[in-house]
Amino acid sequence: MNNAIYNFREPKNELVLSYKPGSQERILLEEELRVQKSQIIDIPLIIGGKEIRTGKTGKVIMPSDHGHLLATYHMATEKEVSLAINAALDAKCEWMTTSWMERAAIMAKAAELISKKYRYRINAATMLGQGKNVMQAEIDSACEVIDYLRFNTYFASLIYMEQPISENENINRLEYRPLEGFVYTVSPFNFTAIASNLNTSVALMGNTTVWKPATTSLLSNYYLMKIFEEAGFPAGVINFVPGSGSLISSIVLKHKDLAGIHFTGSNSTFNSLWKQVSDNLSVYKSYPKLVGETGGKDFIFAHQSANPLELATAIVRGAFEYQGQKCSAASRAYIPKSIWDETKKQMLNMISGIKVGDVIDFKNPVNAVIDETAFDNIMSYLDKVKSSPEAKIIAGGKGDKSTGYFVEPTVIVTDNPHYFTMEEEIFGPVMTIYVYNDELYDETLKICDETSPYGLTGAIFSNDKYAMIKACRVLRYAAGNFYINDKPTGAMVGQQPFGGARASGTNDKAGSHLNLLRWVSPRTIKETLIPATGFKFPFME
Repeated sequence: MNNAIYNFREPKNELVLSYKPGSQERILLEEELRVQKSQIIDIPLIIGGKEIRTGKTGKVIMPSDHGHLLATYHMATEKEVSLAINAALDAKCEWMTTSWMERAAIMAKAAELISKKYRYRINAATMLGQGKNVMQAEIDSACEVIDYLRFNTYFASLIYMEQPISENENINRLEYRPLEGFVYTVSPFNFTAIASNLNTSVALMGNTTVWKPATTSLLSNYYLMKIFEEAGFPAGVINFVPGSGSLISSIVLKHKDLAGIHFTGSNSTFNSLWKQVSDNLSVYKSYPKLVGETGGKDFIFAHQSANPLELATAIVRGAFEYQGQKCSAASRAYIPKSIWDETKKQMLNMISGIKVGDVIDFKNPVNAVIDETAFDNIMSYLDKVKSSPEAKIIAGGKGDKSTGYFVEPTVIVTDNPHYFTMEEEIFGPVMTIYVYNDELYDETLKICDETSPYGLTGAIFSNDKYAMIKACRVLRYAAGNFYINDKPTGAMVGQQPFGGARASGTNDKAGSHLNLLRWVSPRTIKETLIPATGFKFPFME
């Protein structure tokens, strides 16, 4: 009988590999890229541990070469969605009563499999299928996936250790029950790590999921699912259900056993899910827990004391890494006139050295945006800017979708702090800059705070401590992740728990214990050692 109380030690973040020319990791990754590019795989649904092929198929193509087919995938019909729900419910009892340490052991094995055995497979799939360069893939589909799996087991051990006080007369304890029912997980295209964490954080706490992956990330997500199976996830704990989001949601959101939604994606989609849940409240056994991270209109704000070179570097990296397709990507900046010329000079010099092209060529730091819809949307914004008297494009502005969906890193300068590209989420490699008078620092901080409905990430660049403190205070609700003298991207699990409020989501902080707490429904248990034998109290004498 194992009566040990086991706790995981706090882990260290996975080491990011460099992929320098001639390195072993580069050789292995390049070989994996060749293999994956030379084959077309068939992606089934995986429900209750069984592969299901519906015959209703779609295509997975390369954003950098949209004529190149990577995979075909099978789409769920109403029948398969119901099967997935039933599979999740059937697996729930045994999974939730399995020791949390045994569940954690599966997470730990999955992390090791990705770190040691499947690192290059998952990275190559993310590069080819989602258009990420080698470094963006490494920090996402390898390191961050691994970090979530390892750190969450540590965070879970902290949660389970938290217990109430007991007195001599009684014993009190908290039971961290999983939610009653199944959890619907909806993952985005832009981070393989998010797809992993939306499911594994929920499953770690004893829940089972119906997973709707983004169509444009299916290659890496399918490999993730196969790794989960190899790691030991029992059949039905995570059910992989590609297909139409509206069709899947129409069935899932009307089911009485919906216990929660774990979501990352667009603001409009999350709003729609929330409304549908509200319309169906009378159907549910319990109030579903809704956890969502949506969009952002993330800012970089500079004080006159900022270093122009540091500021320019943050703008270029923060706005153009992964083509600006991060929820945290910088897309608006406020720069004082006194340092604008030097900042502009440094920034344009950096942009002139950026090569745009296929992920296969490691010298291209900027690659294709995810698909034609994204390309057309971004270019529609740039077309409007080109005919506007309120703004000017000083770098980039062009796009080409003849072979892949390529958009140049673009910088817009406007004299209107409420110009539409300062307010609306574009989700592409587009940065808009407003140059303000130095003496209007306080007023411009207020404009920054009130401009966007979002509140995800933001940064202040300042070498004046009082100005820095003021910005942190004024912009308190403008960013759930706030950076001082750094770009507003690159949050690391265990170091900068991620999430924002306002229109950016529920701010449940992935990468910390706070998110895991959303996937339990605690029960307080009191055991009285010697029960009372009379009803009278002293005051009644």
